[in-house]
Amino acid sequence: MITRVLMPPLSETMIDGLIVRWHKAEGDEVAEGEPLYDVDTDKATVDVPAPAAGILRRVVVPEGDTVPIGTLLAVIAGPEDDVSAI
Repeated sequence: MITRVLMPPLSETMIDGLIVRWHKAEGDEVAEGEPLYDVDTDKATVDVPAPAAGILRRVVVPEGDTVPIGTLLAVIAGPEDDVSAI
Protein backbone atom coordinates (compact mmCIF):
# COMPACT_ATOMS: atom_id res chain seq x y z
CA MET A 1 0.00 0.00 0.00
CA ILE A 2 1.27 3.46 -0.91
CA THR A 3 1.19 6.17 1.78
CA ARG A 4 1.78 9.81 0.93
CA VAL A 5 3.52 11.66 3.75
CA LEU A 6 2.18 15.22 3.86
CA MET A 7 3.27 18.26 5.88
CA PRO A 8 0.87 18.15 8.84
CA PRO A 9 -0.59 21.12 10.70
CA LEU A 10 1.25 20.95 14.03
CA SER A 11 -0.23 24.09 15.57
CA GLU A 12 -3.24 26.31 15.03
CA THR A 13 -1.08 29.12 13.64
CA MET A 14 1.24 27.01 11.48
CA ILE A 15 1.14 27.75 7.75
CA ASP A 16 4.40 26.07 6.72
CA GLY A 17 7.24 24.04 8.17
CA LEU A 18 10.98 23.62 7.69
CA ILE A 19 12.28 20.07 7.25
CA VAL A 20 15.18 20.04 9.70
CA ARG A 21 16.20 16.38 9.47
CA TRP A 22 15.09 13.08 7.98
CA HIS A 23 15.57 10.18 10.41
CA LYS A 24 15.43 7.70 7.52
CA ALA A 25 16.94 7.65 4.03
CA GLU A 26 15.33 6.44 0.82
CA GLY A 27 15.28 2.65 0.86
CA ASP A 28 15.13 2.35 4.66
CA GLU A 29 12.39 0.35 6.36
CA VAL A 30 9.99 2.43 8.44
CA ALA A 31 7.78 1.32 11.31
CA GLU A 32 4.47 3.08 11.84
CA GLY A 33 4.77 5.60 14.67
CA GLU A 34 8.57 5.84 14.75
CA PRO A 35 10.12 9.29 14.20
CA LEU A 36 10.41 9.92 10.46
CA TYR A 37 11.52 13.55 10.28
CA ASP A 38 11.91 16.73 12.32
CA VAL A 39 10.00 19.84 11.34
CA ASP A 40 10.54 23.36 12.63
CA THR A 41 7.24 25.21 13.02
CA ASP A 42 6.36 28.70 14.16
CA LYS A 43 6.34 27.35 17.73
CA ALA A 44 8.90 24.52 18.10
CA THR A 45 10.87 21.74 16.45
CA VAL A 46 8.83 18.52 16.44
CA ASP A 47 9.61 14.85 15.71
CA VAL A 48 6.90 13.69 13.32
CA PRO A 49 6.05 9.97 13.38
CA ALA A 50 5.69 7.80 10.29
CA PRO A 51 2.01 7.45 9.35
CA ALA A 52 2.50 3.89 8.07
CA ALA A 53 4.94 1.00 7.94
CA GLY A 54 6.86 0.13 4.77
CA ILE A 55 9.89 1.36 2.90
CA LEU A 56 10.72 5.04 2.50
CA ARG A 57 10.66 4.88 -1.27
CA ARG A 58 10.91 8.56 -2.10
CA VAL A 59 11.85 11.78 -0.30
CA VAL A 60 10.34 14.72 -2.16
CA VAL A 61 11.32 17.60 0.15
CA PRO A 62 14.96 17.64 1.27
CA GLU A 63 16.33 18.87 4.59
CA GLY A 64 16.47 22.65 4.72
CA ASP A 65 13.35 23.29 2.61
CA THR A 66 10.28 25.10 3.94
CA VAL A 67 6.92 24.05 2.52
CA PRO A 68 3.23 24.77 3.24
CA ILE A 69 0.89 22.45 5.13
CA GLY A 70 -0.39 19.67 2.87
CA THR A 71 2.73 19.48 0.70
CA LEU A 72 3.88 15.99 -0.30
CA LEU A 73 7.07 15.29 1.65
CA ALA A 74 7.72 11.62 0.97
CA VAL A 75 6.25 8.30 -0.08
CA ILE A 76 6.16 5.11 2.02
CA ALA A 77 5.31 1.94 0.12
CA GLY A 78 6.05 -1.73 -0.28
CA PRO A 79 8.87 -2.93 -2.51
CA GLU A 80 6.40 -4.06 -5.19
CA ASP A 81 4.41 -0.78 -5.32
CA ASP A 82 4.92 1.50 -8.34
CA VAL A 83 5.62 5.00 -7.00
CA SER A 84 6.98 6.44 -10.26
CA ALA A 85 3.83 8.50 -10.90
CA ILE A 86 3.82 10.10 -7.45
